[in-house]
Amino acid sequence: MAGFPAGRSGRPALPRRAAPAVWPGVLVPLLLLLVLFPAGAPARADEARVVAEKTVAPRTVDLTIRSPAMDGRKNVRLLLPEGWSRTADRTWPTFWLLHGGVDDYTAWTRDTDVARLTAGSGVIVVMPEGGRCGNYSDWWNHGDGGPPRWETFHLTELRRILERSYRAGTARVVAGNSMGGLGAMLYSARHPGTFRAAAAFSGYLHTRYGHTPGDDSIGWGPSLSCPGTDWRRVWGDPDDQAAIWHAHNPYDLAGRLAGTRLFVASGNGRPGSLGGLPFTDPVEAAANDHARAFVGRLRDLGIPVTTDLHDGQHSWPYWQRDLHAAYPMLMDALGR
Repeated sequence: MAGFPAGRSGRPALPRRAAPAVWPGVLVPLLLLLVLFPAGAPARADEARVVAEKTVAPRTVDLTIRSPAMDGRKNVRLLLPEGWSRTADRTWPTFWLLHGGVDDYTAWTRDTDVARLTAGSGVIVVMPEGGRCGNYSDWWNHGDGGPPRWETFHLTELRRILERSYRAGTARVVAGNSMGGLGAMLYSARHPGTFRAAAAFSGYLHTRYGHTPGDDSIGWGPSLSCPGTDWRRVWGDPDDQAAIWHAHNPYDLAGRLAGTRLFVASGNGRPGSLGGLPFTDPVEAAANDHARAFVGRLRDLGIPVTTDLHDGQHSWPYWQRDLHAAYPMLMDALGR
């Protein structure tokens, strides 16, 4: 009908008097669909879908998503921009903000001023649940695959929901702290072009750093974060499943980040101007080793990266400062 005027391609036109008999039966259901599903087609029964939505603070909405990739329900927090509407005829760019290990989707609004910082940004801030030791990956599970599939949940299921029902556009940037820093670089490298910019704060950016064959200590991170969890479920054994480890190591994937604007921050473990433990923080010292190795790899490849390597520890005061330092670059990448 629309787009095919009478007589086009030699087809005979319907008589004008036929229109009143046809349009009421078509137009009413069509209008109902547009009201019920304003941002696009509804999800299929086997697709991820929002099963609960709750406003928890100004601009702050928590979604509960039934996720086939996760075989259960997972949460996502959104900070919506001023003027946002699910029925708008425009979209908004997205700023994905990933949390660290032993934490959850409320972390950034709980421990930083991200809500105030982004209030006038004109972007949707997306803070998804990433698991205590999810490592922003689809787990190997001893070769069986299946849930948890964090990468699929975030970059396929959640992305589609945001674009279909929350007016999210295709311009995206990503940042994260600790395990979330790994996720920011990992997602950007594994999906080139998905994010215009990526920032890692105290991220584990060389997951095979210092590994020697037969040394299983490389898996200590997931083990400490999730007591009782077999850390080999994530990427397998670092020797026997070395290809999987390489495929989830930002250092090894660094060449795929060409064209993405990059920011890497890390403390050296010593207490800095924002305080901290009275001794060197071993977690942040390790993250600093990762950051320096990763930055060195980028520079060997001729890929530009902005760095902020400073005195500091593995704690929120430093990550808030890192967020503020990276924020202008992230917004500039979105044209804000």
